[in-house]
Amino acid sequence: MRQIVLDTETTGIEAGAGHRIIEIGGVELINRRLTGNHFHKYINPEREIDDGAFEVHGISREFLADKPVFAEIWQELVSFVEGAELIIHNAPFDVSFLDYEFSLLSQTKVRTTQICTVTDSLAVARHKHPGQKNNLDALCRRYQVDNSQRELHGALLDAEILADVYLLMTGGQINLFGASEGNEEDGSHSAVAVSAELAQLDLPMITADDSELAAHEAFLEQMRTQGGAPVWDQLTASEAS
Repeated sequence: MRQIVLDTETTGIEAGAGHRIIEIGGVELINRRLTGNHFHKYINPEREIDDGAFEVHGISREFLADKPVFAEIWQELVSFVEGAELIIHNAPFDVSFLDYEFSLLSQTKVRTTQICTVTDSLAVARHKHPGQKNNLDALCRRYQVDNSQRELHGALLDAEILADVYLLMTGGQINLFGASEGNEEDGSHSAVAVSAELAQLDLPMITADDSELAAHEAFLEQMRTQGGAPVWDQLTASEAS
């Protein structure tokens, strides 16, 4: 499973008003593991940047003057994301800008969903935490992800932070023996994710010998005589039925 966690910065808030992408950042996950492979480009938008947008990301027109235009980097971007699941926070915003940039190309008329699938992590967060703040800063606080370096928005940094948040929000980061760490906030543990991770490992199977089985049964019998109802009995009865 190949996923790309992606973010963009733009000259304004509406692609339909002619605003452009000025930064794209993406990090790669394979089987829910960060690979270290990433994509990062600053892009010359060939237009002015709105004051409100500049206050968010701090990227100036002067800084971008010598950067490539989108037409020079689009093929590299497509090669990076093609066939993957894109994970984007507030995906309709970023996808609208990507599609607008693609529409301006003379070489092709590709659309984002033609080259990859898209998952909106904001929609995932709203479903999991209804009625709560679900912007990236709020999710960082909720899942205890360090975003202390995030004084301004930046596409690559935000993609890296979102990758950590998304892994925790959807079952956990890879941890001990490759198993998924549960979400401590709501106590959930993804059994499917844990099983999938463990299935990839070459772990030995150790079974109990006769003496160990006898000791186990003796312990259960002691619990029964003391008035308890071992959970083990319920499990074995369920399996038998």
